[in-house]
Amino acid sequence: MKRFSPSVLVGIVTAALLLSLLLSSVISGDNIYVQLNKFKDVLSLTEKYYVDDVDTQKLVEAAINGLLENLDPHSVYIPASQLPRVTEEFQGSFEGIGIEFDILSDTLTVVSPISGGPSEALGIFAGDKIVRINDTGAVGIKREDVLRKLRGPKGSRVRVAISRAGTKGFLEFEIVRDKIPLYSVDVSFMVNDEIGYIRINRFSQTTRDEFVSGLDKLKQQGMRKLILDLRDNPGGFLDQAYKITDELLPQGKKVVYTKGRRPEFSEEYVTSGNGRYDGGSLIVLVSHGSASASEIVAGAIQDWDRGLIVGETTFGKGLVQRQFDLGDGSAFRLTIARYYTPSGRLIQRPYGKSVNDYRTAAFERSEEEGENIEHTVEGDSGRPLFKTASGRTVYGGGGITPDHIIRFERYTDYTVRLRSRAIDVEYGNRYLDRHGRELRDRYRNDVKRFQKEFSITDTMMEEVLALAKTKGIEFNKEQYEKDTRRIRAIIKSQIARNLFGNEGRFRIFLAEDNQFLKATALFPEAEKIVGIR
Repeated sequence: MKRFSPSVLVGIVTAALLLSLLLSSVISGDNIYVQLNKFKDVLSLTEKYYVDDVDTQKLVEAAINGLLENLDPHSVYIPASQLPRVTEEFQGSFEGIGIEFDILSDTLTVVSPISGGPSEALGIFAGDKIVRINDTGAVGIKREDVLRKLRGPKGSRVRVAISRAGTKGFLEFEIVRDKIPLYSVDVSFMVNDEIGYIRINRFSQTTRDEFVSGLDKLKQQGMRKLILDLRDNPGGFLDQAYKITDELLPQGKKVVYTKGRRPEFSEEYVTSGNGRYDGGSLIVLVSHGSASASEIVAGAIQDWDRGLIVGETTFGKGLVQRQFDLGDGSAFRLTIARYYTPSGRLIQRPYGKSVNDYRTAAFERSEEEGENIEHTVEGDSGRPLFKTASGRTVYGGGGITPDHIIRFERYTDYTVRLRSRAIDVEYGNRYLDRHGRELRDRYRNDVKRFQKEFSITDTMMEEVLALAKTKGIEFNKEQYEKDTRRIRAIIKSQIARNLFGNEGRFRIFLAEDNQFLKATALFPEAEKIVGIR
């Protein structure tokens, strides 16, 4: 066996190391390791020599945010403190006592018990005031303390004392915490003998199951026409958008496809043919706040001429993110692919100069109302042109522009202030304090009777205005008179929510919703769209 001298061995090892470094530099290009060392040096020297004490975690998080902001508006960092809440929203459940709450005049007030939760099962009502949690008073409690004290592991117990109008003393409840569903389908009900209505507020892990449950219920009630409301739905899981669309399109139709720099992120989604509503009349309501997964559904329906898209042009987000969890409990979402509608449209808008400009631009579009079947509204926009299954022209690069444009009737500043200060919620609870038992005895579960018979009187409106004045909201006669019909609807819908849950709220609210009302009259046009496929 041939032996090498120590000097030769050193030469071989040195040459190998130099070759390795040279290859690494060639392969990695900018050499991520050099850049990481640069960042480490800057952080270390800053921590050592800066004039004041340095919070290194804050600096690192700022650096991460800066890095992601230089990629696109949808690649974001999620601090450890925010991750549980963000994750919870899309998991479709949490563990706790099952109430929606608000803090009104320093009092923890039940806005609504969550359907199927332990609070509802025990008979806790909307408008109930929680004055004690275990042995600690709850008056003046902070919102973050409510979550800390009322949420907890399934099977654990918490005692609450409740003040209820018309009942002497406090009501004592021992609540066994449970897994509480967070519904992404706000409501599903029959508008009349033919038209069903389903509203989806986001696309979480349970959305398809919730949607199917609503569809089956409405079909049993004789639904022949469906309004799917995706207005202000910010999106969520891509696979749930596919599964919803799979229920609406016949077999073998491409719903969406993705393209990434890495081949494993390029996918194609095609319908299975097992849809529960793949032939009935369909209208999809969208708004400037409809984004991402909402646009996947609307884009596929439009591209296949399956139904009518109604409302305002959607946000324009055509990027797919994947979440990467970090060791300290934080995470970041990184854009890994772009998605395209069946016709090949990338609906992502240009990013613009700043994230703020990018986000606000979606809500500042000026669109001409009316029929837009051939999409002449976008004709001079410079956006790329595509064709639907029937040959209609549609456009990419700027969201989904509806087939029939209906602008939402904006509220006056006075009405916006009323809603932002939760005057409707507080007044609804006060009214329920005085009349809750009477209303429940009279209407029981008959929301349609309530909708028909109950009205907001002038005296009630005077009480609303007086409450607003105590909250520092200056009365504006001109704006009030312009919006008085809708303000009455807002108050009535809040009382209906307290009595009947979301169905009560939406039935009343939709009766004054100009986009919804006009959409109900557009089914003949929707059927023409289907007929030209």
